[in-house]
Amino acid sequence: MLKEKLKALMVTKEEKDGKKKIENIVVLIIILIITIIAINTIWNGDKKKSTTKQEQTTTLTKQLAVEENREEVTKEENIQTELESILSNINGVGRVKVLVSYSESSQVVAMYNENSKNSQVEEKDSGGGTRVTTQEDIQKDVIYKEENGQKVPITQKVISPKIEGAIITAEGANSANVKNDIILAVEAVTRA
Repeated sequence: MLKEKLKALMVTKEEKDGKKKIENIVVLIIILIITIIAINTIWNGDKKKSTTKQEQTTTLTKQLAVEENREEVTKEENIQTELESILSNINGVGRVKVLVSYSESSQVVAMYNENSKNSQVEEKDSGGGTRVTTQEDIQKDVIYKEENGQKVPITQKVISPKIEGAIITAEGANSANVKNDIILAVEAVTRA
């Protein structure tokens, strides 16, 4: 009888140990999951911070490009309008229509505040060899000015588009003298 009681006690102790092992494994799995989530959140946070600066620079560059594109379209329309006006004033020319084609679009160059860091590490191994490692970090930040309570990037320069050619239709261009006067006027405007 005592033997049976001892066996019964041992079996229940083994069952308790088995349950404890399972509980310990479940707790360990939960801790691992929480750790993985925390590490993933930290890494993604760092990536977001580094890409945020790149995204800001890209967004500002796009903003500059959009603003300059609007100005470019206006400049192109002004050139066409001015050319039409000038050509219509030539003796013998009636109504005029002008189409100017461009080989390139205008480019906006923003002003940047540039910081660069250079570091050089020289390592020597036991065989007498030397290895030099150079690292260069460059950080570019767009320079802003305040206009009407908004931050506006400062442009260093705007490179105008290159005129490739022009198509002109004009009343009176069937005369050789008028045609020559039109060609000379267009060359004077489109010569780079």
